[in-house]
Amino acid sequence: MTSAVHDEPATPSGDGGLVRVRLDLGYDGTEFSGWARQPERRTVCGVLEESLSQVFRQPLTLTVAGRTDAGVHASGQVAHVDLPAESDVDGLPKRLSRILPADVRVFRATRVPDEFDARFTALRRHYEYRVADAPFGADPLRRLDTISWPRPLSLTALSEASELLLGEHDFCAFCKRREGATTIRELQRLTWTRGEDGVLTAAVSADAFCHSMVRSLVGALLAVGEGRKPVDWPASLLRSTERSSSVTVAPPHGLTLVRVDYPADQDLAARAAVTRNVRVAS
Repeated sequence: MTSAVHDEPATPSGDGGLVRVRLDLGYDGTEFSGWARQPERRTVCGVLEESLSQVFRQPLTLTVAGRTDAGVHASGQVAHVDLPAESDVDGLPKRLSRILPADVRVFRATRVPDEFDARFTALRRHYEYRVADAPFGADPLRRLDTISWPRPLSLTALSEASELLLGEHDFCAFCKRREGATTIRELQRLTWTRGEDGVLTAAVSADAFCHSMVRSLVGALLAVGEGRKPVDWPASLLRSTERSSSVTVAPPHGLTLVRVDYPADQDLAARAAVTRNVRVAS
């Protein structure tokens, strides 16, 4: 028996049916070629699907909230999988911990309604990007999730430029275009803070992100933060009709997916219907 189609509800449980299970997981993306399964490459999805298939002795397919690029980390990634109805869902994280490599872990496994879809019922995704602009660079113990920036950065300039990007826009200047995919997104949060350790952290939230969008936004903002570009420059790129060659994509290892929000169970089906519609500019 194989898993149900990844974006359709699980078949009703009973008589050997399937149940939908939400997986909350995290990973150090350093040694992964991103989330999506790729031939002859080590990916998060590939490792997890192989481990799940080993536990249940049948091929299983995961659907994820957001596909992360090579080198990007996650502390709050969400995926779903359809499992046999008799599965011990509560015990799954412990069983997987005996198989999975140390750089990926499933923290929780929870049975959810059939209408839950890790991708299409998500309300928003939350990322953080860490930048150290100290003269000595990043703390050695955080070097894998924090980039070192060679020049001082202005928190005020970063914050002012970020505020101008909020709202629903066509972010094609900041995205690697994919055939048939829209680049219209609602950027709901983009704030910068400087911690006691001196590290700058960008908190970025949106209903969804297109390919390389967060890292491109950060790259553009860092140019403002160090004084090479004016505060209104990143927002001016929103008028572009194609990807901007003037934007440098920030390195992947500073980025971490920290949380994904979902609606209440009774609103899952409605949310999935809305998300599947192609976004149009308002």
